[in-house]
Amino acid sequence: MKDRSGLGLSSLESKTGYSRSSWERYLNGKALPPRQAVEELARVGGVEPTRLLVLHEVAEAAWRERGGTADVPAPSESVPGGEPSTASAPRSRSLLIGICAAVALGALLVGLLIAAPWKDGGGGGKGAAETRHGAAGSSHGTFVYRPGKTYPCPVKRENGRAYAGYSTTRTAILSQPGWDVVEAQCLLRHLGFDPGGADGVYGENTTRAVKRLQKKAGLPTDGIVGPHTWQVLRG
Repeated sequence: MKDRSGLGLSSLESKTGYSRSSWERYLNGKALPPRQAVEELARVGGVEPTRLLVLHEVAEAAWRERGGTADVPAPSESVPGGEPSTASAPRSRSLLIGICAAVALGALLVGLLIAAPWKDGGGGGKGAAETRHGAAGSSHGTFVYRPGKTYPCPVKRENGRAYAGYSTTRTAILSQPGWDVVEAQCLLRHLGFDPGGADGVYGENTTRAVKRLQKKAGLPTDGIVGPHTWQVLRG
């Protein structure tokens, strides 16, 4: 994105409020950028930030598992022109390679999930609950929105996770109408965050319900259902 924009590090510094040295670390895998830096990069690049923010969740989880830390901004960075903290623990080359590989794999998986709807694989190593609920999702066929049509929400718990029978995903990014949205709407209602009818459309009512859930769970209240929000929905 940075290369396509034609912006150098100095230009990124002036347009985002994050220093040239910070962007050098972020773009070369030496530090995990804060979420706000990712949003600023999307803004100056003229792209919708949803996918970048979900990839940031994947990267953040991989970084944490390998003992890394995000590049936490200093208090002065709350306004443009502030300088992020430059303190960062030394990391070995092998650790950085491992992190980059994990993030690349996460990006590939998220890309596949965005590009194609979940399909029942007929087993293939899935747990009993996932296979059973996956079959339920596929038995509904291709999702077609029908105005006024809503779906029942028989939420059940199996293996410590909640399912409504429409999808087993725990990573899909919701935006387009579909069974994943119906599943999320049912789980939201089950948790006491009414999205309106479970109609499979990710509209304003569903977005507001997601934000209320995220606020209560201590997540960024962006209204975007990604891996962290699914984790809360599944319980």
